[in-house]
Amino acid sequence: MAEKEIKKIGISTGGGDCPGLNAVIRAAVYTAINKYGWEVVGIRDALNGLMDTSQTMPLGLNEVKDILNKGGTIIGTTNKGNPFHWERQKSDGTIETIDRSGQLVENFHKLGLGALISIGGDGSMKIAQQLVEKGLPVVGVPKTIDNDLSATDVTFGFDSAVRTASEALDKLRSTAESHHRVMVVEMMGRHSGWIALHSGISGDAHVILIPEIPFDLAVVAKKLKERNEKGDKYSIVVVAEGAVPKGGEMAMVGKKADGTVILGGMGQKVGLALSEMTGLEIRVVVLGHLQRGGSPTEFDRILGTRYGEAATELIAKKQFGKMVALKGTAIVGVPITDAIGQTKKIFPEGTLVKVARSMGICFGDR
Repeated sequence: MAEKEIKKIGISTGGGDCPGLNAVIRAAVYTAINKYGWEVVGIRDALNGLMDTSQTMPLGLNEVKDILNKGGTIIGTTNKGNPFHWERQKSDGTIETIDRSGQLVENFHKLGLGALISIGGDGSMKIAQQLVEKGLPVVGVPKTIDNDLSATDVTFGFDSAVRTASEALDKLRSTAESHHRVMVVEMMGRHSGWIALHSGISGDAHVILIPEIPFDLAVVAKKLKERNEKGDKYSIVVVAEGAVPKGGEMAMVGKKADGTVILGGMGQKVGLALSEMTGLEIRVVVLGHLQRGGSPTEFDRILGTRYGEAATELIAKKQFGKMVALKGTAIVGVPITDAIGQTKKIFPEGTLVKVARSMGICFGDR
Protein backbone atom coordinates (compact mmCIF):
# COMPACT_ATOMS: atom_id res chain seq x y z
CA MET A 1 0.00 0.00 0.00
CA ALA A 2 1.32 3.43 -0.94
CA GLU A 3 2.15 5.81 1.90
CA LYS A 4 -0.54 8.33 2.69
CA GLU A 5 0.23 11.78 1.32
CA ILE A 6 0.77 14.38 4.00
CA LYS A 7 -1.57 17.35 3.73
CA LYS A 8 -1.83 18.53 7.33
CA ILE A 9 0.50 18.42 10.34
CA GLY A 10 0.10 19.27 14.01
CA ILE A 11 2.45 21.07 16.41
CA SER A 12 2.43 20.75 20.19
CA THR A 13 4.53 22.34 22.94
CA GLY A 14 4.79 20.42 26.21
CA GLY A 15 6.40 20.82 29.62
CA GLY A 16 7.69 24.12 30.94
CA ASP A 17 7.67 27.13 28.66
CA CYS A 18 10.85 28.83 27.54
CA PRO A 19 12.06 31.51 25.14
CA GLY A 20 12.38 30.20 21.58
CA LEU A 21 9.25 28.07 21.42
CA ASN A 22 7.55 30.53 19.12
CA ALA A 23 10.63 30.62 16.89
CA VAL A 24 10.30 26.86 16.36
CA ILE A 25 6.56 27.12 15.68
CA ARG A 26 7.07 29.97 13.23
CA ALA A 27 9.80 28.20 11.26
CA ALA A 28 7.84 24.95 11.08
CA VAL A 29 4.72 26.75 9.84
CA TYR A 30 6.62 28.82 7.28
CA THR A 31 8.39 25.74 5.91
CA ALA A 32 5.26 23.57 5.90
CA ILE A 33 3.16 26.16 4.06
CA ASN A 34 5.68 27.88 1.79
CA LYS A 35 7.65 24.80 0.75
CA TYR A 36 5.17 21.95 0.96
CA GLY A 37 1.72 23.51 0.88
CA TRP A 38 0.63 21.72 4.04
CA GLU A 39 -1.99 22.91 6.49
CA VAL A 40 -0.78 23.32 10.07
CA VAL A 41 -2.78 22.87 13.27
CA GLY A 42 -1.69 24.03 16.71
CA ILE A 43 -2.43 21.50 19.47
CA ARG A 44 -3.20 23.58 22.54
CA ASP A 45 -1.68 22.93 25.97
CA ALA A 46 0.70 20.08 25.12
CA LEU A 47 -1.29 17.04 23.96
CA ASN A 48 -4.48 18.08 25.73
CA GLY A 49 -5.71 19.46 22.42
CA LEU A 50 -5.70 15.94 21.02
CA MET A 51 -7.84 14.74 23.93
CA ASP A 52 -10.38 17.49 23.20
CA THR A 53 -10.23 18.39 19.52
CA SER A 54 -12.03 21.67 20.11
CA GLN A 55 -8.78 22.81 21.76
CA THR A 56 -6.87 23.27 18.52
CA MET A 57 -6.14 26.33 16.42
CA PRO A 58 -5.13 26.97 12.82
CA LEU A 59 -1.54 28.06 12.35
CA GLY A 60 -1.27 30.06 9.18
CA LEU A 61 1.25 32.64 8.04
CA ASN A 62 -0.69 35.45 9.70
CA GLU A 63 -0.83 33.65 13.03
CA VAL A 64 2.96 33.27 13.22
CA LYS A 65 4.33 36.27 11.36
CA ASP A 66 5.08 38.43 14.43
CA ILE A 67 5.99 35.88 17.10
CA LEU A 68 9.74 35.36 16.63
CA ASN A 69 10.74 37.69 19.47
CA LYS A 70 7.98 36.67 21.87
CA GLY A 71 8.61 34.48 24.88
CA GLY A 72 6.36 31.60 25.87
CA THR A 73 4.25 29.72 23.33
CA ILE A 74 1.20 30.91 21.42
CA ILE A 75 -0.39 27.45 21.61
CA GLY A 76 0.02 27.02 25.37
CA THR A 77 1.75 24.30 27.32
CA THR A 78 1.37 22.21 30.46
CA ASN A 79 3.22 19.66 32.57
CA LYS A 80 -0.04 17.76 32.99
CA GLY A 81 -2.10 15.64 30.65
CA ASN A 82 0.05 12.60 29.87
CA PRO A 83 -2.38 10.51 27.73
CA PHE A 84 -0.81 7.29 28.97
CA HIS A 85 -1.34 8.30 32.62
CA TRP A 86 -4.42 10.51 32.50
CA GLU A 87 -5.83 11.48 35.89
CA ARG A 88 -9.57 11.76 36.45
CA GLN A 89 -11.74 12.12 39.50
CA LYS A 90 -14.06 9.24 40.38
CA SER A 91 -17.54 9.68 41.77
CA ASP A 92 -16.25 9.09 45.31
CA GLY A 93 -13.77 11.94 44.94
CA THR A 94 -10.67 9.80 44.60
CA ILE A 95 -8.28 10.12 41.67
CA GLU A 96 -7.63 7.30 39.26
CA THR A 97 -5.12 7.05 36.43
CA ILE A 98 -6.21 5.72 33.06
CA ASP A 99 -4.69 5.26 29.61
CA ARG A 100 -6.34 7.56 27.05
CA SER A 101 -3.70 7.18 24.36
CA GLY A 102 -6.11 5.22 22.19
CA GLN A 103 -8.48 8.18 22.13
CA LEU A 104 -5.59 10.49 21.26
CA VAL A 105 -4.66 8.31 18.28
CA GLU A 106 -8.29 8.27 17.15
CA ASN A 107 -8.55 12.07 17.39
CA PHE A 108 -5.24 12.44 15.55
CA HIS A 109 -6.72 10.65 12.56
CA LYS A 110 -10.08 12.42 12.86
CA LEU A 111 -8.27 15.73 12.48
CA GLY A 112 -6.67 14.42 9.30
CA LEU A 113 -3.14 14.89 10.59
CA GLY A 114 -0.30 13.28 8.70
CA ALA A 115 2.36 13.95 11.33
CA LEU A 116 3.01 15.66 14.66
CA ILE A 117 5.90 17.88 15.73
CA SER A 118 6.34 17.46 19.48
CA ILE A 119 8.39 20.24 21.07
CA GLY A 120 9.49 19.51 24.61
CA GLY A 121 11.99 18.20 27.10
CA ASP A 122 12.64 14.76 28.54
CA GLY A 123 9.05 14.09 29.63
CA SER A 124 7.57 15.23 26.32
CA MET A 125 10.09 13.17 24.35
CA LYS A 126 9.24 10.06 26.37
CA ILE A 127 5.55 10.53 25.53
CA ALA A 128 6.48 11.19 21.90
CA GLN A 129 8.36 7.90 21.77
CA GLN A 130 5.38 6.05 23.25
CA LEU A 131 3.18 7.55 20.54
CA VAL A 132 5.66 6.43 17.89
CA GLU A 133 5.43 2.91 19.32
CA LYS A 134 1.65 3.14 18.88
CA GLY A 135 2.18 3.91 15.22
CA LEU A 136 1.85 7.69 15.16
CA PRO A 137 4.20 9.65 12.85
CA VAL A 138 5.96 11.93 15.34
CA VAL A 139 9.16 13.96 15.21
CA GLY A 140 10.68 15.75 18.20
CA VAL A 141 12.32 19.11 18.92
CA PRO A 142 14.49 19.38 22.07
CA LYS A 143 13.40 22.13 24.45
CA THR A 144 14.53 22.79 27.99
CA ILE A 145 16.24 25.67 29.73
CA ASP A 146 18.17 23.09 31.79
CA ASN A 147 20.09 21.86 28.71
CA ASP A 148 19.96 18.35 30.16
CA LEU A 149 18.50 16.47 27.19
CA SER A 150 20.84 13.88 25.74
CA ALA A 151 21.70 13.49 22.04
CA THR A 152 21.96 17.24 21.36
CA ASP A 153 24.78 19.62 22.16
CA VAL A 154 22.35 22.41 23.09
CA THR A 155 18.63 22.75 23.67
CA PHE A 156 16.96 26.01 22.73
CA GLY A 157 15.91 28.10 25.71
CA PHE A 158 19.13 27.44 27.57
CA ASP A 159 21.00 30.44 26.20
CA SER A 160 18.11 32.77 27.09
CA ALA A 161 17.93 31.38 30.63
CA VAL A 162 21.67 31.86 31.09
CA ARG A 163 21.42 35.46 29.91
CA THR A 164 18.57 36.18 32.33
CA ALA A 165 20.49 34.62 35.21
CA SER A 166 23.72 36.42 34.28
CA GLU A 167 21.93 39.78 34.12
CA ALA A 168 20.44 39.08 37.54
CA LEU A 169 23.90 38.42 38.96
CA ASP A 170 25.17 41.67 37.43
CA LYS A 171 22.40 43.59 39.19
CA LEU A 172 22.84 41.78 42.50
CA ARG A 173 26.56 42.44 42.48
CA SER A 174 26.11 46.21 42.78
CA THR A 175 23.83 45.98 45.81
CA ALA A 176 25.96 43.25 47.41
CA GLU A 177 29.08 45.36 47.03
CA SER A 178 27.38 48.50 48.31
CA HIS A 179 26.05 46.81 51.46
CA HIS A 180 28.95 44.39 52.00
CA ARG A 181 26.65 41.39 51.75
CA VAL A 182 26.76 37.84 50.52
CA MET A 183 24.12 37.16 47.88
CA VAL A 184 22.97 33.55 47.62
CA VAL A 185 21.17 33.10 44.31
CA GLU A 186 19.10 29.96 43.70
CA MET A 187 18.62 28.94 40.07
CA MET A 188 16.80 26.19 38.23
CA GLY A 189 18.56 22.90 37.60
CA ARG A 190 17.02 19.77 39.09
CA HIS A 191 19.54 17.14 38.12
CA SER A 192 22.14 19.12 36.22
CA GLY A 193 23.78 22.47 36.86
CA TRP A 194 24.22 23.87 33.37
CA ILE A 195 22.46 27.18 34.07
CA ALA A 196 24.27 27.66 37.37
CA LEU A 197 27.68 26.85 35.89
CA HIS A 198 27.37 28.99 32.76
CA SER A 199 25.74 31.99 34.42
CA GLY A 200 28.00 31.66 37.45
CA ILE A 201 31.07 31.98 35.25
CA SER A 202 29.63 34.74 33.05
CA GLY A 203 28.24 36.56 36.10
CA ASP A 204 31.55 36.36 38.01
CA ALA A 205 30.23 34.31 40.94
CA HIS A 206 32.64 33.29 43.67
CA VAL A 207 30.89 30.02 44.59
CA ILE A 208 28.86 27.70 42.34
CA LEU A 209 26.99 24.73 43.82
CA ILE A 210 25.65 22.18 41.33
CA PRO A 211 24.05 18.70 41.58
CA GLU A 212 27.04 16.99 39.98
CA ILE A 213 29.46 18.09 42.73
CA PRO A 214 28.22 17.47 46.32
CA PHE A 215 29.27 20.38 48.52
CA ASP A 216 30.57 20.89 52.04
CA LEU A 217 29.27 24.08 53.63
CA ALA A 218 32.43 24.34 55.74
CA VAL A 219 34.43 24.70 52.52
CA VAL A 220 32.06 27.38 51.26
CA ALA A 221 32.16 29.25 54.60
CA LYS A 222 35.95 29.21 54.52
CA LYS A 223 35.94 30.71 51.03
CA LEU A 224 33.61 33.53 52.08
CA LYS A 225 35.58 34.36 55.25
CA GLU A 226 38.85 34.39 53.30
CA ARG A 227 37.41 36.86 50.81
CA ASN A 228 36.12 39.06 53.62
CA GLU A 229 39.48 39.01 55.43
CA LYS A 230 41.28 40.03 52.22
CA GLY A 231 39.06 43.09 51.92
CA ASP A 232 36.47 41.72 49.48
CA LYS A 233 33.43 42.61 51.55
CA TYR A 234 30.86 40.95 49.30
CA SER A 235 30.42 37.58 47.58
CA ILE A 236 28.07 35.92 45.10
CA VAL A 237 27.03 32.32 45.73
CA VAL A 238 25.12 30.55 42.95
CA VAL A 239 23.07 27.49 43.97
CA ALA A 240 21.31 25.15 41.56
CA GLU A 241 17.97 24.04 43.02
CA GLY A 242 19.10 20.41 42.81
CA ALA A 243 22.47 20.95 44.51
CA VAL A 244 23.16 18.39 47.23
CA PRO A 245 25.36 18.65 50.33
CA LYS A 246 27.80 15.82 50.93
CA GLY A 247 25.91 13.01 52.62
CA GLY A 248 22.66 14.99 52.34
CA GLU A 249 19.61 15.18 50.13
CA MET A 250 17.98 17.59 47.69
CA ALA A 251 15.68 20.23 49.15
CA MET A 252 12.05 19.32 48.47
CA VAL A 253 8.95 21.44 48.92
CA GLY A 254 6.49 18.71 47.97
CA LYS A 255 5.38 16.24 45.35
CA LYS A 256 3.06 16.40 42.37
CA ALA A 257 0.15 14.01 41.97
CA ASP A 258 2.27 11.74 39.75
CA GLY A 259 4.95 11.51 42.42
CA THR A 260 7.37 13.93 40.78
CA VAL A 261 9.41 15.74 43.41
CA ILE A 262 9.05 19.52 43.55
CA LEU A 263 12.40 21.04 44.42
CA GLY A 264 13.05 24.34 46.13
CA GLY A 265 14.61 25.85 49.20
CA MET A 266 18.24 24.83 48.85
CA GLY A 267 19.25 28.45 48.45
CA GLN A 268 17.51 29.33 51.71
CA LYS A 269 19.12 26.41 53.53
CA VAL A 270 22.55 27.37 52.26
CA GLY A 271 22.01 31.03 53.14
CA LEU A 272 20.87 30.34 56.72
CA ALA A 273 23.70 27.90 57.38
CA LEU A 274 26.37 30.23 55.98
CA SER A 275 25.01 33.14 58.03
CA GLU A 276 25.48 31.11 61.22
CA MET A 277 28.89 29.78 60.19
CA THR A 278 30.41 33.06 59.02
CA GLY A 279 28.57 35.86 60.81
CA LEU A 280 28.33 37.66 57.49
CA GLU A 281 25.21 39.45 56.32
CA ILE A 282 23.52 37.21 53.78
CA ARG A 283 20.53 37.65 51.50
CA VAL A 284 18.86 34.91 49.46
CA VAL A 285 17.33 35.48 46.04
CA VAL A 286 15.36 32.82 44.14
CA LEU A 287 15.21 33.53 40.42
CA GLY A 288 12.56 30.88 39.80
CA HIS A 289 10.41 31.34 36.72
CA LEU A 290 12.16 34.54 35.72
CA GLN A 291 14.56 32.18 33.96
CA ARG A 292 11.75 30.90 31.73
CA GLY A 293 10.36 34.25 30.69
CA GLY A 294 11.18 37.05 28.34
CA SER A 295 12.28 37.41 24.76
CA PRO A 296 14.65 34.77 23.37
CA THR A 297 18.27 35.65 22.72
CA GLU A 298 19.54 35.88 19.17
CA PHE A 299 21.13 32.45 19.55
CA ASP A 300 17.84 30.85 20.61
CA ARG A 301 15.91 32.60 17.83
CA ILE A 302 18.29 31.17 15.26
CA LEU A 303 18.54 27.73 16.86
CA GLY A 304 14.76 27.53 17.25
CA THR A 305 14.33 28.55 13.63
CA ARG A 306 16.78 25.89 12.48
CA TYR A 307 15.05 23.27 14.62
CA GLY A 308 11.59 24.14 13.30
CA GLU A 309 12.70 23.98 9.68
CA ALA A 310 14.61 20.73 10.26
CA ALA A 311 11.65 19.08 12.01
CA THR A 312 9.45 19.83 9.02
CA GLU A 313 12.08 18.36 6.70
CA LEU A 314 12.13 15.15 8.79
CA ILE A 315 8.39 14.86 8.18
CA ALA A 316 8.83 15.43 4.46
CA LYS A 317 11.42 12.64 4.40
CA LYS A 318 9.13 10.37 6.50
CA GLN A 319 11.84 10.07 9.15
CA PHE A 320 9.47 9.61 12.07
CA GLY A 321 10.59 8.63 15.54
CA LYS A 322 13.48 11.06 15.29
CA MET A 323 14.37 14.28 17.09
CA VAL A 324 16.30 17.17 15.58
CA ALA A 325 19.58 17.81 17.36
CA LEU A 326 22.53 20.17 17.21
CA LYS A 327 25.81 18.35 16.66
CA GLY A 328 28.67 20.79 16.36
CA THR A 329 27.31 23.27 13.83
CA ALA A 330 25.01 20.83 12.03
CA ILE A 331 21.35 20.03 12.66
CA VAL A 332 20.76 16.29 12.37
CA GLY A 333 18.01 13.80 13.08
CA VAL A 334 18.63 11.33 15.91
CA PRO A 335 16.36 8.60 17.32
CA ILE A 336 14.16 9.95 20.09
CA THR A 337 15.30 6.97 22.16
CA ASP A 338 18.83 8.41 22.14
CA ALA A 339 17.53 11.62 23.70
CA ILE A 340 15.67 10.03 26.60
CA GLY A 341 18.16 7.37 27.60
CA GLN A 342 19.88 9.46 30.24
CA THR A 343 20.13 12.98 31.61
CA LYS A 344 22.99 15.04 30.22
CA LYS A 345 25.07 16.14 33.17
CA ILE A 346 28.16 18.22 33.78
CA PHE A 347 31.40 16.24 33.99
CA PRO A 348 32.98 17.30 37.31
CA GLU A 349 36.44 17.08 35.78
CA GLY A 350 35.37 18.68 32.49
CA THR A 351 36.86 21.71 30.78
CA LEU A 352 34.39 24.32 32.01
CA VAL A 353 34.65 23.24 35.64
CA LYS A 354 38.43 23.25 35.29
CA VAL A 355 38.32 26.77 33.86
CA ALA A 356 36.13 27.93 36.73
CA ARG A 357 38.45 26.45 39.33
CA SER A 358 41.42 28.14 37.66
CA MET A 359 39.55 31.43 38.05
CA GLY A 360 39.25 30.79 41.78
CA ILE A 361 35.59 29.78 41.80
CA CYS A 362 34.71 27.41 44.65
CA PHE A 363 32.43 24.40 44.09
CA GLY A 364 32.25 23.56 47.79
CA ASP A 365 34.12 20.29 47.51
CA ARG A 366 37.71 21.38 48.16
